[in-house]
Amino acid sequence: MKQRFKTGVVVPGAYKAMIAFDATQAAFDIDPIDKELIKLRASQINGCGYCVDSHARDAIKAGATVQQVILTSAWRESGEVFTEAQRLIFAIVEEVTLIAHAGLTEPTYEKAIALFGQEKTAQIIMATVIINAWNRIGVSSHLQPAVETPATV
Repeated sequence: MKQRFKTGVVVPGAYKAMIAFDATQAAFDIDPIDKELIKLRASQINGCGYCVDSHARDAIKAGATVQQVILTSAWRESGEVFTEAQRLIFAIVEEVTLIAHAGLTEPTYEKAIALFGQEKTAQIIMATVIINAWNRIGVSSHLQPAVETPATV
C-alpha cells in the first residue's frame, strides 16, 4: 500500500487547522500517559497503523509500561494493569470512537462525571475526537509507519 497524498501539501489550510486543534490539548488536565493511551486505543479501533506505531512509542516515552501498551486493546481482560480511571477512559474512548453503536452511554457518562468532573470528562472526549480526526486522515491517505530493521543478536 502506497501513501496516496500528503494532506499538509494538498490542503495546507485544513491541515494547519488540524494542527491548531490538536495543540489545544496542551491545556488539558489529562495525565501524559493517559493522553497517549487515549490516542493509542482510538487508533487501534480505527486501524491506523501509523498512529498505533507513533502513540505506542509516545506512551512508553510518557511513562506507560510496555505491558500497558501491549494490553491496551485487551484492557477489559487485563486485571490490575490499568487503574480504574484508565479503564473508564478506555470505555469513553471506545464509545465515542464507535459512536454509531450507541454513542457515549449514560452509565459511562455518569461514572465519568463522578470520577473526573465535567471539565476533565469534556477534555477526554475532545482528546478522543481529535485523534479520531487524525486517524481518518491517516487511514484515508494510507499514511504508513516507518519499517524497522530487525535487531541482530
